[in-house]
Amino acid sequence: MKARYLGHVVFYVKELDRSLAFYRDLLGFQEVGRIFNNQAAALTSGRTHHELLLIEVGDAPPPPQGHRLGLYHIGIKVGDSLDELRAAKRELEQAGVTITGMSDHTVSQSLYLADPDGNEVELYVDADPAIWKNNPKAVLAPIKPLRL
Repeated sequence: MKARYLGHVVFYVKELDRSLAFYRDLLGFQEVGRIFNNQAAALTSGRTHHELLLIEVGDAPPPPQGHRLGLYHIGIKVGDSLDELRAAKRELEQAGVTITGMSDHTVSQSLYLADPDGNEVELYVDADPAIWKNNPKAVLAPIKPLRL
């Protein structure tokens, strides 16, 4: 067996509408439809039938901060250039979203933020693919600060 790509991510969320305002309205995913008596929504970027499923569960204990077992973050590609990443940063700031980090990973450049439930989200653009195709270990390069 060989994995071909990561197909989708499912998040349990406190309030579906609040999460849809973030993933659909701010980040631009398209809502495909609702299931579970409208307590869950499937979203797509257009690449496949759905890349994200949000399921409302109401109040639950908040996840612990810092290092823990489980999901660290998800990465969402938002363009192909630093100009597109700059534009995303402006949109986030205008929407009042706190950017918690900005990193140059050599093979990609990223912004980090939290969704309404505290899940970390990485928004990124890829660098020239020749960088990692010519040197696969470039993905392990030290992380540098990103200034946009």
